[in-house]
Amino acid sequence: MSDAELVLRSRRVITPEGTRPASVVVADGTITAVLPHDADLPATARLEDFGDDVLLPGLVDTHVHVNDPGRTEWEGFWTATRAAAAGGITTLIDMPLNSLPPTTTAGNLRIKQDVARDKAHIDVGFWGGALPDNVKDLRPLHDAGVFGFKCFLSPSGVDEFPHLDQDQLAQSLAEIAGFDGLLIVHAEDPHHLDAAPQHGGPKYTDFLASRPRDAEDTAIANLIAQAKRLNARVHVLHLSSSDALPLIRAAKAEGVAITVETCPHYLALTAEEVPDGASEFKCCPPIREAANQDLLWEALADGTIDCIVTDHSPSTADLKTDDFLTAWGGISGLQVSLPAVWTAARERGHGLEDVVRWMSERTAALVGLGSKGAIEAGRDADFAVLAPEETFTVDPAALQHRNRVTAYAGRTLYGVVKSTWLRGERIVADGEFTEPRGRLLTRSA
Repeated sequence: MSDAELVLRSRRVITPEGTRPASVVVADGTITAVLPHDADLPATARLEDFGDDVLLPGLVDTHVHVNDPGRTEWEGFWTATRAAAAGGITTLIDMPLNSLPPTTTAGNLRIKQDVARDKAHIDVGFWGGALPDNVKDLRPLHDAGVFGFKCFLSPSGVDEFPHLDQDQLAQSLAEIAGFDGLLIVHAEDPHHLDAAPQHGGPKYTDFLASRPRDAEDTAIANLIAQAKRLNARVHVLHLSSSDALPLIRAAKAEGVAITVETCPHYLALTAEEVPDGASEFKCCPPIREAANQDLLWEALADGTIDCIVTDHSPSTADLKTDDFLTAWGGISGLQVSLPAVWTAARERGHGLEDVVRWMSERTAALVGLGSKGAIEAGRDADFAVLAPEETFTVDPAALQHRNRVTAYAGRTLYGVVKSTWLRGERIVADGEFTEPRGRLLTRSA
């Protein structure tokens, strides 16, 4: 205790052993001890007492589209990381596409890092991209510290990031498995999408029919077969189809190295409530029916789905037209992801410990960030302070996103983030931000 700089105290601290009253000791940006609530403190330590507010580990969001450089008018590192910090997120991993250039070579990664370095309010890492023609670039990207590789199995929506067919998937996956890398996959089968009815216009039911569940199910089945054959590690992005859950359960039971994420919008929003023309609700794969959502929650509870991430994918407001076929597909939810998930979770009998497991512990483990994801000695002193019983109504004008279009507008949510801390420094409290203090992260060897 003699070197303690800071002690954060709460009657509700979420630790790996459960929620308990505790005093969390911090020195040099690291948690050095988790002590009883009433432990004696050295006179030199600064005490922050949060009373009944919950102290939880900063969230780790491994699926964020920052779009910087190249499409910075869509988002950008300054605005994305402020929004994340305001929502209790202390680490994000940036997706390789929607920026120009995409993160598909080591040189492009350096461009991305140079842009992010002085704008990051939280810690930021990077995914690489797997394209049909960049197999030679995968090992150099891995050596440069990306956390894994993103690919699409159907068109991505941007020309500079083409999808992989099954032969190209096998080639990239074999290369990545050779150095024990991780492939993360947008799993929708293009043949099923092509066969689905593609009606333009404002009706959400038409859009839902254009992205059928069997497109996800087939793509995931093919991915499992490839991963099993090549003994490769794969991760399914933004699962929305509950019909794929039996395939995933069977693969996990067989020992296939597969993990799965879903997103707040699939857990908190339903197809039945999406108004026609409201393309702020458009994403791919789509928000599905309430019965489907129930099964996603069951899969989170039993571990079939490993974690929850935002898939924050913003655009300028003009691209969110009332035609679901042509409108940009992506949900902006970075700042409100914790309250959205907590509101839905508490209604289903889950506790904040479950939310922390899904949104911090397991996401940190997915990308191998052993210093993140828990309040225990030796971890980074990254925290969010949450008033879980307080509510607020989502006002787009209060969001830090560059473009304040959100499917959560007007919703009353539980969970007010009072402050966020990065390595023992308070970076936001009551809407007031410090200058950027985030670091750029690379994968550990």
